[in-house]
Amino acid sequence: MALTLRVVNVNNNIGFHSSFSRSTFVSPNPSKSSSREYNSFVFQCSQVEQLSVTESENSLIEALIGIQGRGRSTSPQQLNSIERAIQVLESLGGGVPDPTNSSLIEGRWQLIFTTRPGTASPIQAAASIGDGKRIFFRFDRAAFSFKFLPFKVPYPVPFKLLGDEAKGWLDTTYLSHSGNLRISRGNKGTTFVLQKQTEPKQKLLTAISSGVGVREEIDKLISLNKNSGEEPELEEGEWQMIWNSQTVTDSWLENAANGLMGKQIVGKNGGIKYVVDILLGLKFSMTGTFVKSAPKVYEVTMDDAAIIGGPFGYPLEFGKKFILEILFSDNKVRISRGDNGIIFVHSRTNALR
Repeated sequence: MALTLRVVNVNNNIGFHSSFSRSTFVSPNPSKSSSREYNSFVFQCSQVEQLSVTESENSLIEALIGIQGRGRSTSPQQLNSIERAIQVLESLGGGVPDPTNSSLIEGRWQLIFTTRPGTASPIQAAASIGDGKRIFFRFDRAAFSFKFLPFKVPYPVPFKLLGDEAKGWLDTTYLSHSGNLRISRGNKGTTFVLQKQTEPKQKLLTAISSGVGVREEIDKLISLNKNSGEEPELEEGEWQMIWNSQTVTDSWLENAANGLMGKQIVGKNGGIKYVVDILLGLKFSMTGTFVKSAPKVYEVTMDDAAIIGGPFGYPLEFGKKFILEILFSDNKVRISRGDNGIIFVHSRTNALR
């Protein structure tokens, strides 16, 4: 958890206490304190506080990576990480003061997470500023927007008949100094996280969630990785397959053996496993090994498959060898190319240690 530092005077000695408040300075002897030393110290404290805020913003963004459907598929562990990151940012008080009076709040904001994902709707509202952080709004019309249509489709809602139910307010509890991240809380207790400039990985996951523009976002992410000059690796961990470019067949067993569903577990010592939950506690498991044969390229051999039910297993006659090329990988998302040019996108499901 990122904390700022507060300087206090204890028995005429200067010390540091962990605190969520702004950095303050108390001199053991104010009459003799140097203005230059004071200003220098305050500047250093401000640097420490700004560093804490930046780290906390990054923690929230990292917690949101992999979240799909604006939070609809959030696990309890992910939700706890997001809520902790939000609380830290709000407690630090390092955001823009009086955010609704700042020009940084202007622009198009994309909702990337909400504690009530099922309430997201294509409704527009007329808004007015209340005080330094509150925005009042009244819903007045709604419409559906489709990528394949050049116009919006009206959705009739009798807002005028709803009275006060069509009104509400949003408190902006945090606005980043970059103007790209905003946290708001609504009158019904809903928390919203919005981003003005979406991270490339989040753009990809949003595209996967909507089923639109996935290949374009994959190409952008791969291009960014090439420009960085870093060589992606087949990283250790548990990886959930969230998208692939291959149409699945009618045989779930064939799909599972080809890695088109389920989870992939990459071990430390060249071990790899496919795991697919079937039903009623049954799992498909297929283990093998991998060897790096060239930069970003791995030879994978899968040769031990079974249906697992509790302590029992039923062996299957499955085996295959293929080349796996890692196109992009970090601690959250991995993009790879397998046999027949099939593109896979995996999201890490276990926390890094």
